[in-house]
Amino acid sequence: MKRRAFLGGVAGLACGTAAAAAKKASACEGVEAALSGTGDLGLIVERADGSILVVNTSRPQVVSKVENLGDLSHASAVFSRDQRFAYLFGRDGGLSKVDLVSARIETRVIQAGNSIGGAISDDGTIIAVANYEPGGVRLFDAETLAPLTEIAAEYAPGVRSKTVGIADVPGRRFVFSLYDAGEIWIADCANPSKPAVQRLKNIGRLPYDGLVTPSGRHYFAGLFGEDGLAHVDLWAPEPEARKILVGYGKGEEKLPVYKMPHLRGWAQAGDRLLLPAIGRHEVLVADSRTLDEAGRIQVHGQPVFIVARPDGRHAWVIFAHPRNDTVQVIDTVALRVIHEMRPGPAVLHMEFTPRGHQVWISVRDADRVDVYDTQTFAKVAELPARKPSGIFFTARAQRIGM
Repeated sequence: MKRRAFLGGVAGLACGTAAAAAKKASACEGVEAALSGTGDLGLIVERADGSILVVNTSRPQVVSKVENLGDLSHASAVFSRDQRFAYLFGRDGGLSKVDLVSARIETRVIQAGNSIGGAISDDGTIIAVANYEPGGVRLFDAETLAPLTEIAAEYAPGVRSKTVGIADVPGRRFVFSLYDAGEIWIADCANPSKPAVQRLKNIGRLPYDGLVTPSGRHYFAGLFGEDGLAHVDLWAPEPEARKILVGYGKGEEKLPVYKMPHLRGWAQAGDRLLLPAIGRHEVLVADSRTLDEAGRIQVHGQPVFIVARPDGRHAWVIFAHPRNDTVQVIDTVALRVIHEMRPGPAVLHMEFTPRGHQVWISVRDADRVDVYDTQTFAKVAELPARKPSGIFFTARAQRIGM
């Protein structure tokens, strides 16, 4: 067989396979379209319209739009292991599986009255959704979104708690916090129809969010009811919760909290952790080995997200209203602010490209997303978007706790 004819046959086979996988959602338009990858895709949430923009992060540009996704006012997303499908968690309790290649909703269910986020198991087979109402975590088959079981967050007879801060950890497990109960639960879902749940009680008052370190070893829960955080070493034979950074605001005047910081918005740089201080114009610095306080950085306002560039050399910070028009960049070695920019009104979220050469920033009240070069801090692109909020790239599929 001649080489050209052979390659044409292979390309045609690839085209047919891709079209079949997309369930004939659209005709395969050429070999290039059939062979396009998903590793440089992502999505931007258009919170006002209940839609998402599918984007290409290498160009950068908008590829397509998917609508009718419900209430996305506090939406988040996780991705399938092959990075093709996004699972969106809506504030209306909606769980949507979206094909990013064909730009269509594969499946959508209303699984609760009010949900606050979710996670995907390390093997990519289970979707876990954390719910405010009814309080608890519901598990779904990642392929079909068929329900598997519910973990009711019942901490007293007939009383349920809001669940927050859910994250996946190795071993088909999920960790989450109970806001009303002051507890952290670890759910082993080796048997997803009957999870084994370990309850850690008395962790502190009103845990509002949680995060897992990239290794999957440490889980932190931020405490709204007191100054400090709860920490769990998930590698310990018998995990237990202990408080760290206790009383970081002791003796100082409390400020009104305009927006709860996102503990997922944190940064690790070498042996340092950078965390938001609730209601303070400060970034807390902790030693990642001892978890003792190692310093504080004065910043522009109350930090909502502190996100490290993938190499950890810089951390970018965005702030709560009314100072949410500004972004600051922290040098994680010198522990000081080295750059400040004002993208516009209501900066809500940011996401680095996988190796950190660019950062995308949503500017809600300007109806656009800005793209910046992280070395020069120059703006290199603008993308129009209707009231954009969360930005999520498919590279998250390969990271623990994301």
